[in-house]
Amino acid sequence: MSGRGTMGSAAGAADRAGNSDALENLARVGLIAYGVVHLLLAWLALQLAWGGGGQSADQSGALATLAEQPLGKPLLWVLAIGLIALAVWQAAEVLRWRGRLSASGDARKKAVTKIVKSVARAIVYAALAVLAIRFASGSGQSSAQSQQQQTAGVFSWPAGRWLVGLVGLVVIGVGVYHVYKGVSRRFLKQLDLAQASAGTRRLVEKLGLIGFPAKGVALGLVGGLLVWAAVTYDPAKASGLDGALRTVLDAPFGQVLLTLVALGIAAFGAFCFVRARFPERT
Repeated sequence: MSGRGTMGSAAGAADRAGNSDALENLARVGLIAYGVVHLLLAWLALQLAWGGGGQSADQSGALATLAEQPLGKPLLWVLAIGLIALAVWQAAEVLRWRGRLSASGDARKKAVTKIVKSVARAIVYAALAVLAIRFASGSGQSSAQSQQQQTAGVFSWPAGRWLVGLVGLVVIGVGVYHVYKGVSRRFLKQLDLAQASAGTRRLVEKLGLIGFPAKGVALGLVGGLLVWAAVTYDPAKASGLDGALRTVLDAPFGQVLLTLVALGIAAFGAFCFVRARFPERT
């Protein structure tokens, strides 16, 4: 079979996978799971702001909190399956858009943008699924500690310090994009609200306007800590989301600012629920 034929077969398989009812339903579960993680993050951030709780205010803390609840570990397995389905869905998107790389001009640029976004999302969903599986099996580890260990390992590579700094700048860029996505209302493209009521549309718009910028701020701070770790050559500075939220708390009016960030993260979690109810049609 020719390369063109192989690519066409892969794209066709991706279309069938992406349009599969089973995968769509699993992806809905994944979006709900993603929303639950953000609601737990918001709760931990509120506890951090007001002096309660002992869990890290990051993804590992959220999953650890869920694992401690009745039926928490079975729920973590369900969450992991849904997140894996989200990763597979994004992988199917990569194959679907790969066939359009041979185009030119704006069409090619759009294909490249879609592929980069889908790859990034697939990595995030897969990493979170792995973390959920580890907590479900009792081998979970603090995200901040893990990131510090990984950063220390990268520092030992040739030009590792520069690589850590570059990753930090990329994360900052992603955070800026989330803020832009919220302010510009581009998040509405992720939804099919044709059957939604006017009240639901207004609610969705408010959730996105609050949720995306708040998540963008959190990501920007995480990226900033990575850059600072590279500048100071100190992996302990790469303390992840927990460190980012503690940085907000240490700022002037930190308690109020962290509360606002927490409410924004909760809004993003609620937006994930809405997205599961009204998924985009590709």
